[in-house]
Order: sequence, then C-alpha cells, then structure tokens
Amino acid sequence: MRNFFLFLLKEHFFFLFFILEVFSFVLIIQNNYYQKSVFINSSNEFTGGVFKTFNDISQYFSLKDANRKLSEENARLMNEAKKYYFKSNNNVFSQIDTLFHNDTLYVQQYEFVSAKVINNSINKRNNYLTINKGSNNGITKDMGVITSDGIVGIVMDVSPHFSSILSVLHKDSKISAKVKKNGHLGTVIWKGGAYRTAELIDIPTHVKPSIGDTIITSGNSTSFPEGINIGTILSYKIEKGDNFYNISIKLSTDFNNISYAYVIKNIMKGELDKINKNEIND
Repeated sequence: MRNFFLFLLKEHFFFLFFILEVFSFVLIIQNNYYQKSVFINSSNEFTGGVFKTFNDISQYFSLKDANRKLSEENARLMNEAKKYYFKSNNNVFSQIDTLFHNDTLYVQQYEFVSAKVINNSINKRNNYLTINKGSNNGITKDMGVITSDGIVGIVMDVSPHFSSILSVLHKDSKISAKVKKNGHLGTVIWKGGAYRTAELIDIPTHVKPSIGDTIITSGNSTSFPEGINIGTILSYKIEKGDNFYNISIKLSTDFNNISYAYVIKNIMKGELDKINKNEIND
C-alpha cells in the first residue's frame, strides 16, 4: 500500500492532467450538439460491434447443440412422413388411420434414428464412417444410413454405443437404384477417385438417359426405402459391343461435409427376409 501511495505522489501531475482532460472532454460533449451527436453515434457503433461479436461467439459455440436438436427434429418428422408407412387396405381401423385416411390402415415401416458422425474418410479406396449410436439404440447390421441430401452407406459393425458404416465410397458398396423418370433399375458403385462421382451400371441401351436425370433408391432392398436421392447423371456412353450404358453420376451427398446422419430401421425387415428366403429356397 505504501508503494502505491508513493507511486501516486510521484505521478500526480500525470493523473491531474488526465482528470482535467476527461473533464474538458465531458464539458465539450455536453455543451456542443454536434460533438455530442458524434460521440453518441460512435459509442453506439462501438458497443453494438462489441455486442455483435459476443453474440457471434455465443452462437458459434451453441451451433453444436442447435445442429443436434435440428437433426433429432428431422428424424422425428421423417418418422411421421406418410411415404415411410406401409399401406394396407382392409376393414381394420386403428388410431393411426386418422392421420391419413379413414378407409386405409397405414403401418409404420421405417423408423429413423439421428446420429452424430464422429469419424469419416473419403480419400481411401475403401472408406468408412463411424456414428455415435449402436445396439443400445436398436441399430443392427445392414441398416441403411442417409443424410437429408441422400444416401451415405450401410451399417457394417455395431457395438453398444457406436456403429461402423460401409460408405458408398467403398469397392464393396452396391446400391440398388433406378432412374426416377422411367423406373429402370440399375446399381450404383464407386470405382474410386473423386468422392462426389459414382457409376450407375446395368442400364440397358434401349433406355434413353439424359444428363441431369435423378437417380434414387429402388426400394428393392431392405436397407433403403424407395425414393431416397442418390445423385444425378453427369455423362453416359456406350462402349462398342456393350449392351449397357457406362453412366457417371454426381452423388447428392457431400461425403466431405457430413456432421449428422439418419439410420433407417426397417421394422418389417424380419418378415421380408423370411419371405425372400422362402423364394430362394423354392
């Protein structure tokens, strides 16, 4: 404390000068309209900038939670979407009928689980993703995984809290697809290279594709419902002697920018697998 008073005594001329300067500045502001308005405007701009900066910082750190809530809300809305319900015309009525039609029973076929992508690769020949949901959330092998933009891959391995996804960007990935405008079936594969480009194969030459045609899931597998976006046609050609097109497509999913994904539970998978198994045995 003694040193503090000695410092004030030593520098008292400076502090006196500073106090007088501030007092003079206040008098000028209070007694001159122009200077007063300039000061108020400048201070408003400064404080506004400070508040905006703090608000931007706060919003940045709250984005993680906001994105999580948005992803969960999207999953809820997809769970309620009519197109993911199995339609059955009969004389049985239940509470779910009132959601859509009084004479038709709609049974939910697909359920969507929101998950955070915690690991992802795009620059290998065989790429995988990891999500933070697993068997404790009802996720099992062979479930489809999508984003709001399109398909991502298929669940390969599951632990209680995590799941490994075989990405579309994998040499073993084969997605049953079709051309949206005419329903012709094909298969989407990835031959490596650019992570936004894949190949659509098995489209016969009598089909007339066009650049920009939309490619969607066919619904012929139990992993994906019909109509999920896969991509659009970039180019196509026929090699001499081939009976099928070589079609290049632009994937609708940006695999380099995936934060959240949705795992698709096909509630009727067991029933479908049993029927398909019987058909194979026959």
